[in-house]
Parts: sequence; structure tokens; C-alpha cells
Amino acid sequence: MSDWSAKQPNGRSSAGRGQWGGDGSHRGAGSGGRRRSRRQRSGAASTSERGKKRRWGRGIGITLLLVLLLVVGLVVYVDSSLQRTDALADYPERIEDTPGTNWLLVGSDSREGLDESRREELSAGDAGGRRTDTMMLLHIPSGGGRPVLVSLPRDSSVPIPGHGRAKLNAAFAFGGPRLLVRTVETVTGVRMDHYAEIGLGGFANLVKSVGGVEMCLDQPLKDPKAGVDLPAGCQQLDGPQALGFVRSRAYAEGDLQRVENQRRLLGALIDKTTSPATLLNPFRMVPLVSAVGDTFLVDNGDHVWHLAGLAGAMGDVSGGRGLSGTVPIAGFGTLHGQSVVRWDSQRASRLFEAIAADREVSERLLG
Repeated sequence: MSDWSAKQPNGRSSAGRGQWGGDGSHRGAGSGGRRRSRRQRSGAASTSERGKKRRWGRGIGITLLLVLLLVVGLVVYVDSSLQRTDALADYPERIEDTPGTNWLLVGSDSREGLDESRREELSAGDAGGRRTDTMMLLHIPSGGGRPVLVSLPRDSSVPIPGHGRAKLNAAFAFGGPRLLVRTVETVTGVRMDHYAEIGLGGFANLVKSVGGVEMCLDQPLKDPKAGVDLPAGCQQLDGPQALGFVRSRAYAEGDLQRVENQRRLLGALIDKTTSPATLLNPFRMVPLVSAVGDTFLVDNGDHVWHLAGLAGAMGDVSGGRGLSGTVPIAGFGTLHGQSVVRWDSQRASRLFEAIAADREVSERLLG
């Protein structure tokens, strides 16, 4: 009688090939071992992959945290290095808050911090004190409309509280930023929310920090007073050249052409500042950050994130998504023996009424 537990056909032992299970299925011991080995290897591989993913996740998390800390530290550093003044202080009968966000942008001819060689390089002269070469009102609508940049010529004939009628830049000379803000608010009916001022050396340093800006001139510009001698055509302006370009009044239209040049160069500077070539280049970004902190004088309530919003709005203006122009001009005249610019009172009133009400500004209202 054959013993099935001992032999199988061909004379092979069942012990060498496997066993029959109680349910009639045949399980090979060798193949089961191989399957268990594969499962073990597969489990080990999965564990290794999960470990690698966890390490990658931790690495990415740590990197993002370091980047966040770096950005926060950079913001805190720049904000703490900004120079501040009480420019927007209240005064009797100050107008109520107007909708939207309004900036008063001022370029002063302050020589503070410039040694003799730097003054000579910038053709800054030896005048003391601070006066205003540039004044602009920037309105950013609250509803996401087009921002409006309006130049206010320094020689504009306006009433200055406590000083009678005089040139607009005299308000700055009489009472600094506070009186200038009060004068602008009084003549425009628009309440200022922010104030930013930049001096001669600071402007030149900003241009230098981004590697210069490109300007295209229709005609040559030679002005020994401003220290500039530029040929016609497109060219890269360095810091001193850019400063001379925005200061020069060697044009038939004098100050009116100068304020247009100021808007053009400011737009080009903002475009260069906010471009990826600057923001992603540490050799440009680090000098730019340092220049911003040392350059701007802002109101006590202003911070670096407000300047970021300013840069965004200025970028919209220079990119054609906003409007820019000069306050409407009626002509020129004389006041106290000096040449002054006279506003077109009716058009200027309509312009500033639209800004104060946060309404869309028509291009026809701008000079």
C-alpha cells in the first residue's frame, strides 16, 4: 500500500516539494519563503522611501522657515533704519479724511551727509538747509482703479498758511514737511495719508544700487549748473547723471519740462527696482535695501510695507495702468519780483475734487 505522505509519483518525496493543506491546496515551502523574503524587502524599501520623504519634508520645512525668518528680519531692519518726521501732524480746521490713499512725494535739495567730494560729484553746491526741488501727489483709489500721479511745480503761486502768497517750495523752507503738507492739503482739498522725502545723495545712491536707469532723450542736454552733459538718444544714466537730469531746467519750458523728466525717471527707477533682475540678484538687492533705509524720510506712522504699496502704485503709473501729469497750468507771472507758475483754477479744482471724492480722473483734467 502506497504511503502518500512518503512518496509521490516519480519517486520524489513530498517533503522535498511541499505539503497538501487541510483544504486541499498545495503550498510550497520554498516559494512561500521567497514570497516572504520579497515582502520583507518590499516593506524595508517602503520604510526607506517614507524615511527619505520625511527627511525631504523636514528639509523643505526648515528651508522655508529660514527664508521666512530672513524676510522678516530684512523687513524689520529696513523699517527700523527709515528716517522719520512728524509730517502729518493735525492742525486747526484740517480737512476730514478723504477716500483712497494719498501720498505727498518730495525731492529735497538737502546736502546733509554729503562731504565736499560728494557735493562736487553731484554738482550740489554749498547751499545749506533743505528746499524742495520736486513735489508730487500720488492718489491710489480705494476700489482698485487707476492711480494718479500729479506734479506740483515748485514755483507754483499758492497761499501758505501764516505767510501769505508765495512759491509752493517756500512752504517747506518756512516750516518743513508739516507746513508743506498743510499747504498742499489746503490748496487741493485732498488729505495726505503718507509722506516720503528723498535728498540729493539718497536719490543718486538709489540709482546706483540698481545699476543705473535707461533714459531716451530727444535732444542733447547740457547744463553746467546741474552738472549734466548728455547726448541725444537712449543711454544708461548713473547716479550723478540721473540726478542732473531731474534737476536741470535748461529747457524752453523750464520747470514744466523738469517735472515731466522727474516723472519719467522716477517711473524708470521703479521699474528697474521691482524687476526680477534686481529682486533676485543679491548683488543688487543688498545695496538697494541698504539705500532704501538710509535714503527715505517718512512720516512717523509710515513703514516699509507702505513704501512697498507706493512702489506698486508707481509701477502701475509707469506701466501705463495709471495716469500722470502736471496740475493744470494757466501761465506764468511774477510775485515779489520772482517768476511763478499760475494754476488753471477751474481745471485744477475739478481735478482735485475728483481725487478727493475718489472718482475716476479723466486725462483731460491733467496738464
